[in-house]
Amino acid sequence: MASSAVTSSQPDRPARPNLAFRRLRGQRSPAEFAAVIRRAALEIGEQVSCDARYIGRVEAGEIRCPNYAYERVFLHMFPGRTLTDLGFAPRSSVRGRRARGTEDAPWTRTTNPADATRETSGACEPYETQNPYDPHHPHDTYEESDVLRRAFMTGGGATVAAASLGPVGLARDASAAQRPGRRAGTSEAGALEEAVRRIRLLDDRHGADGLYRRAAAPLRAAYALLDAGATRQTTADRLYSGAGELAISVGWLAHDSGRFDDARSHYAEALATARMTGDPGLEAHAFCNTAFLARDAGRPREAVRAAQAAQRVARPVGSARLMSLLALREAGGWAGLADRVACEQALARAQTLFERGPSEADPEWMSFYGEAELEGLEAQCWSTLGDWPRAARHARRAAELQDPHFTRNIALYTAELADDLARGGRPDEAARAGMRVLDLLEEVQSSRIQTMLAATARVLAPHRRASGVSAFLERYASLPRTT
Repeated sequence: MASSAVTSSQPDRPARPNLAFRRLRGQRSPAEFAAVIRRAALEIGEQVSCDARYIGRVEAGEIRCPNYAYERVFLHMFPGRTLTDLGFAPRSSVRGRRARGTEDAPWTRTTNPADATRETSGACEPYETQNPYDPHHPHDTYEESDVLRRAFMTGGGATVAAASLGPVGLARDASAAQRPGRRAGTSEAGALEEAVRRIRLLDDRHGADGLYRRAAAPLRAAYALLDAGATRQTTADRLYSGAGELAISVGWLAHDSGRFDDARSHYAEALATARMTGDPGLEAHAFCNTAFLARDAGRPREAVRAAQAAQRVARPVGSARLMSLLALREAGGWAGLADRVACEQALARAQTLFERGPSEADPEWMSFYGEAELEGLEAQCWSTLGDWPRAARHARRAAELQDPHFTRNIALYTAELADDLARGGRPDEAARAGMRVLDLLEEVQSSRIQTMLAATARVLAPHRRASGVSAFLERYASLPRTT
């Protein structure tokens, strides 16, 4: 679909870069600084959904003043400084203001006066604690709230679609997006990008099983936005990129919950979108996930070929960390083919690339890829090759290194450790690791992890007399099964 550009007014108040906040980041990448902020939040009992994109928006000046949760975290991180010292506008200057106009259309009111009053009164931090799916991740900014309010207040099909993609990101029904209306603009593109981020954050913490079916509605709404057309080519590019990334995110939810055919379809859709728009970053991401899926589905040769294709298209992106991850995807395929030499070569390449460090070219979706993930993926390779002691060493290190925000990954690495220990003849240690996984499954829903635990339980069954094994098996047997 090609979109036509129209002449429109510019924002009343252009964003000014927040240079003070940029200086505070120093040499760290946006993703690394976001991880530091999340850790600082946990130190004071806060939970914020900070990622590389949030850091970018702050530094670009798009976020004039953080919400109260972020304010508490920032003041904890930088004692003695005020929000103004950190480059933000005084809260009084943004509190209760009306939504700003955008480059696409002025703010309009299509509801009754009572609704308009609710929209502007208390506009400082609306919706902050009203996410029904994830109360621990309130809205990040006033600007994001403006996007959501404006989407709900206007009546066009594109904006209704955007509303279903808002910061909650998991609306149950996007059918309203099919209604005819004005073409999509920056508000809708921003809502789509926010939906992708929100789904990823929820998956990081809670796993895929409880999210997959709810994530279908935002994906339908994304395609409705594409059908609605866009006001500018730059907006159309954002919509296509956002729809492709959302397809990959939904595909991953299907992948992680064992719906391999659905995942393959979503990844193929993302790949087609990437090729249609000439987006090498999106294409590399789609191939990356396709390689991972092929490995899990028992098609290791396809995994190797997809990973190699990803590396070819990813070179122009200029991200060593991305190339490192893709080398690991290739290593997983070689391990599945029982080619130890090729696997070791790919692992060595992945390690060398990883050691070059992060860069501004690293894609936002790679915020999960740190040393812990590197160790975890290497553990999976050694496990596939049957080197249980080596696999266990890497899995243990992965679990120890993982940022606490990534609850699902901690559970995954610990499940890998339990299985490697069990197969390596250390049933008592395996049972203890398995118990830790069961504790984590109280907040994580992942068919992948439950499948791993089932395999571990089968291996441990003949060792019931070993210390802790019987208790683990009994507790595992009482675990509710996902459907």
